[in-house]
Amino acid sequence: MTPRFHQVVDGRRVTAPPGPRPPGSAARRPPRRRPWAAAIEAALRGASYEVLPLRHAEETVVGHVPHDVPVTITTTEAKGLTPTIELAARLSGHGFDATPHLAARLVRDQSQLSDIVARLRDAGVDSVFVIGGDAAEPAGVFPDALSLLDGLEAGGHHFRRVGIGGHPEGHGSISGELIERALERKAPYATQVITQMCFSAATTTAWARQVKLRGVELPIRIGLPGAVTRQKLVRISAGLGLGQSARFLSKQHSVLRRFFLPHGYRPDRLVEQLAPALGARDNGLQGFHLFTFNEVARTEAWRQAWLARLTDDDSS
Repeated sequence: MTPRFHQVVDGRRVTAPPGPRPPGSAARRPPRRRPWAAAIEAALRGASYEVLPLRHAEETVVGHVPHDVPVTITTTEAKGLTPTIELAARLSGHGFDATPHLAARLVRDQSQLSDIVARLRDAGVDSVFVIGGDAAEPAGVFPDALSLLDGLEAGGHHFRRVGIGGHPEGHGSISGELIERALERKAPYATQVITQMCFSAATTTAWARQVKLRGVELPIRIGLPGAVTRQKLVRISAGLGLGQSARFLSKQHSVLRRFFLPHGYRPDRLVEQLAPALGARDNGLQGFHLFTFNEVARTEAWRQAWLARLTDDDSS
């Protein structure tokens, strides 16, 4: 219906003929919250962080990460499983929900796996993230993540959450079909999928849809880089050791040109591009997993700034 306007002429209220509103006369509506804001807020509030078991990692997490943020600890081939398990145990002692990476190719046998499970149980650690690992040769009887998941099931475990990896852009040394078939076989042992970093929202979303079409119904946490400076990336790469650092950087080739900007990297645009897919019925994308590269304070400040902005939008 075309709106009518009224004016007062000689003390009488006169209805103006229908027509367009005069310029500047339209009533201002209060700003509406962006439709994807709720999805982003939920993903950021439920985000998890990933750190490397390097020097000062414990103090950094304790000093800057809220206790309601789950923290995963990576495993490096150069340092082995021990630093990862020890850091997870210490963070659990500080009250954090800590999740160690268990790299299958670094575990010798069922006996060692049972010892790891017992040690984590005693430390109050009730979740793990199972990966194959990058060691050129397996240390024992577990050549890949699936075999280690089998070993956990056979030996019994207490873990409330078991994560497995997802590869939206594939895997450098395994064909796409094989890696997705492996995901299907690992899914019955797991409670969630955490993806590798991918800088294309369209690629991540398309991959997640295909995962669901293949019958994998697990929730998927999207792996995103945190707010990282190039100086931190250089220091971490040096701390990994020469050989491990080369492999680390080669896996992150798509990351480098973004991180080596004068002011580092912030994932704002990627977050916005992913927002429409969060919680959609045709995929399992349900949250964010932030690779901090131990730039924990900077990443947490970035997350809090986003949450503050979303709260302001909601109240305006």
